[in-house]
Amino acid sequence: MNLVPVDDPADPRLDDFRGLTDVALRQRSEPEGGLYIAESEKVIARAIGAGHRPRAILTQRRWLPGIEALLGADGRTPVYLVPDEVAEGVTGYAVHRGALASMHRPALPSLDAVLATARTVLVLEDVRDHTNVRCPKTPKAKNRSRIAILEGVTDHTNVGALFRSAAALGVDAVLVTPDCADPLYRRSVRVSMGTVFQVPWTRIPEWPAGMDVLKDAGYVVAGMTLGEGAITLDELVAEDHERLALVFGSEGFGITARTDALLDRRVTIPMMGGVDSLNVAAASAVTFYATR
Repeated sequence: MNLVPVDDPADPRLDDFRGLTDVALRQRSEPEGGLYIAESEKVIARAIGAGHRPRAILTQRRWLPGIEALLGADGRTPVYLVPDEVAEGVTGYAVHRGALASMHRPALPSLDAVLATARTVLVLEDVRDHTNVRCPKTPKAKNRSRIAILEGVTDHTNVGALFRSAAALGVDAVLVTPDCADPLYRRSVRVSMGTVFQVPWTRIPEWPAGMDVLKDAGYVVAGMTLGEGAITLDELVAEDHERLALVFGSEGFGITARTDALLDRRVTIPMMGGVDSLNVAAASAVTFYATR
């Protein structure tokens, strides 16, 4: 491990991690195609496991064994070992999650590449139970896929929470529109617990025009909305679509009128108690669970 002790918070080698609480600095240090910040051993491990490459790691002495195990034989990545007060002086907050890593952003895959991998094929052949008795029926193979589309979701916490639900509930891919918040911003990555590295995702370059690509691929595009003419989530589930694309709109305004006009289905979650809507992260978790 390439261990580099640093005692000065002004050391320029720590610039990747400086001022992370300031939005302007975060934008400067996390440019598109540049870097992003992964926070905690678990998140860094998931990033490395997904093939992402760390540029540098900032950590404190008590976390060294975990970082050493994480990097293995990698002697290229500098591991800046700092006292607690230096870590807080550099980042602007108490670093208590084990480590920070500045990571090189990978190139985003194409929309076609993400759709090509978003297939969950269920095949059961010659099924036997523990008594070695063959089951009387063999289910047919089905090419099933669920993807989520985030249209203009601007809150990084909501984006991270939605990715975590998508990973936990078996969503095959996430597409984000050009005006959606960056899933690789530090807060999104942290809230997702690193699941942004597990679920295939990319930006859909044209939206809502790009909806045609999904329909051509066989997806039924269903938008979550409070508008008129919406069916219930239960009714959508009963339709049992093999390829389903679920669209979630922005926190304040929901799905845009242009998108709404192109949907195959308009769907609402039935509610009680005078509540008319859920936060987009909560609504996505309910929808992913119902359509699993």
